[in-house]
Amino acid sequence: MQTMGRVQRVDWFAVLAGCLVLSVLTMAAPAYADSALDWLKRAETAARQQNYSGVYVYHHGEHIEVLRVLHRVDAKGEQEKVEVLDGMPRQFLRINNDVYCHLPGGKQVRLERNAPRRFFPALLPANPATLLDFYTAKLGGSERVAGRSCQVLLLEPRDGYRYAYNLWLDKLTGLPLKSRIVNDSGKVVSMFVFSEVQVGKAPDSRFFFNDLAGKSILKASLDQPTSVTWNVTPPPGFVQVQAAVRALPGKQMPVTHLVYSDGLSVLSMFLEPVNPKMPKMQGLAAEGAIGVYAREVDGYSVTTLGEVPNAALIETGNSVEKQ
Repeated sequence: MQTMGRVQRVDWFAVLAGCLVLSVLTMAAPAYADSALDWLKRAETAARQQNYSGVYVYHHGEHIEVLRVLHRVDAKGEQEKVEVLDGMPRQFLRINNDVYCHLPGGKQVRLERNAPRRFFPALLPANPATLLDFYTAKLGGSERVAGRSCQVLLLEPRDGYRYAYNLWLDKLTGLPLKSRIVNDSGKVVSMFVFSEVQVGKAPDSRFFFNDLAGKSILKASLDQPTSVTWNVTPPPGFVQVQAAVRALPGKQMPVTHLVYSDGLSVLSMFLEPVNPKMPKMQGLAAEGAIGVYAREVDGYSVTTLGEVPNAALIETGNSVEKQ
């Protein structure tokens, strides 16, 4: 297998932790599992229904970003604003199920309707119990994050297609205040952590004003059918959660973007006609904390990437066929 050279980074800006005698283990295990599941349910509900605001840090590979999040729930529904505070200015505004990305320069806004992707701390699926088919959940100790006491919760993968997740959940509300992905060698792949947070107070509604005056709207074409239909078989537990036709920087033609998730781990696939003027990308590589696998299929370049083990990328990429 050839190794890819440096790959062009794709921003898709997305998403998370002694021996007992048999009789004691048999009695204790159900309560232990229920307790961990209760915490998962609390965490999912808190991220969706609590009012909160704060600043958190996102580490992935050698890259660090600082972001501010504002989250408000009222009679109009759910509103969320995420601002990148360093580097290239970016701002994301969620109004219920629609996400507006205000791009640098102030002239264009990318719109995704019915967007499934949510922002930290909303990492968990609507039904967290489904995760237990692919992860074992157990409670850890108590630690402090951003000055608040947290319950540590560990999600260990049941197979080699996903990494472990560690979650730090606010004891008062259940809100996730820290999350990290850990690979099978124990190395931290990426991490979100609040440096300061306020929970329970609704941010002022004026912070969620969506200024679209004089700006062009770029739609992600989430409902637009692709010109080519593909058969893809991802690893067990991963299901397609999004299909879009996107215009990406540096690409002359729109690119088909497919997203697969098990409710926690996420992998993306980009499909586009091979450009003979561009260097070919083949095999495995890494872009920071994100693994990348590329191959050609019937004149198309297929690139699969995500914070998942190489086995998940390779199996998914190798499964691609034209219908």
